[in-house]
Amino acid sequence: MRLTIDPDSPDAPYEQIRARIAAGVRSGEFPVGLRLPTVRGLAAELGLAANTVAKAYRALEADGVIETRGRNGTVVAGSRDAAAREVAGAAEGFARLARRLGLDEAATRAAAEDAIRAVWADDGPPRGG
Repeated sequence: MRLTIDPDSPDAPYEQIRARIAAGVRSGEFPVGLRLPTVRGLAAELGLAANTVAKAYRALEADGVIETRGRNGTVVAGSRDAAAREVAGAAEGFARLARRLGLDEAATRAAAEDAIRAVWADDGPPRGG
């Protein structure tokens, strides 16, 4: 697994790590069960503070992308499970936003269904699923 940090990127280094690992998992480049470098090892390799890598790993773990198994290290979690959890979280956020903005349940469902139809019509069939 090879990661790099772009010092000129507007994204914080921890976000670059998080995004790169998440993308690698989604694409299958980083398969389920792949053991990730230790926090200290990756930090040393990238020339970053260990807390920066730890923050990225915590975010990935919260998203279900990776699992920490104590002495057995940190590994890529089941990608389908991670994707399902990520989508469920996004859906919950959407529903909470709609409610906060005053939409009723029927209007919220209609908006979600319209968005789904539009995305599938624009992009064709889902990829990598």
